[in-house]
Amino acid sequence: MMLKHWKKILPIIGIILFIYIIVKIDIRNIIKEIAIANIFFIFLAFIFLFIMMAVQTYKWYFIARIQKINIPFRKAFEINIIGNFYSFVTPSKAGGIIRAEYLREHTESKNIGKGLFNFTIDKIFDLLSVIFLVILFSFVFKDTLDLPVVFFISIFLLSVLATLIFLKKERTKFLLGFVYRKLVSNKYRDQAKMTFDNFYENVPRKRYLAFLFVLSVISWTLIYIIFYFIGLSLGIQLSFIYYLAILPIGTLIAMLPISISGLGTRELALISLFGLFNVEATKVFSMSIINIVIVGIIPAIIGIFLILRKQKSERLN
Repeated sequence: MMLKHWKKILPIIGIILFIYIIVKIDIRNIIKEIAIANIFFIFLAFIFLFIMMAVQTYKWYFIARIQKINIPFRKAFEINIIGNFYSFVTPSKAGGIIRAEYLREHTESKNIGKGLFNFTIDKIFDLLSVIFLVILFSFVFKDTLDLPVVFFISIFLLSVLATLIFLKKERTKFLLGFVYRKLVSNKYRDQAKMTFDNFYENVPRKRYLAFLFVLSVISWTLIYIIFYFIGLSLGIQLSFIYYLAILPIGTLIAMLPISISGLGTRELALISLFGLFNVEATKVFSMSIINIVIVGIIPAIIGIFLILRKQKSERLN
């Protein structure tokens, strides 16, 4: 009961932080900053939004093709937008797992296993690439902030090791054997076994993993380029390398399950980190708000439209 209670409370923390920052900064100052944003740089941010979403889609589409999931790229792009809507409205972007359900329709077995693997491995490489970027650009803070770089390196290496173990069906089967025997009832055991077998069907070989990792790094870099152009639109004259040092840390903090889509926790982290380079809190918060609109709200609205269109099509059929 206590765990259930905390699961309801934790996501509210970020929202409380978000409201507190707005009150502290004064919403009138935020509106004033957004109103004078340079439209040219906002336009560039939109261009990179579509490039980022194309790369983001191709990343898991590439895995899907290896898994022999027969899905056209256009359909994959639509699913990615729908997944972004569910990610936007859930803590730690957990709602993106809806992609597994949509991919089920394009598998021969109609089992959700392959879709679950696709989502899981994609998110694992997302996390690995963010930690990698934190480590790579930690030198920017070597004189101003004592980052636990050794800790991040250890987490990265352990995550790589865990991923290699996870990719081997036999090892995972051995590790999950206790859960299967003790916690899965007889009623659901056959279904669980079928999903597990389907999960590990057509797993990508190790030689593809490096390419997947590079795509993940590119995807996050494109997201940070969008942030950079938004920053320029607000007059934040800071080299892009500082964005590459600050934003991955903000991303890791936003992944904590104490907010909806990182709201509040990300803004607090970014204000603190950009503040080290004398960037005003109002500009940082305004940058984050515009980014939420461009990268979060607008794709989410398109996602709602696609969901309603699909539901209408299903009713007609």
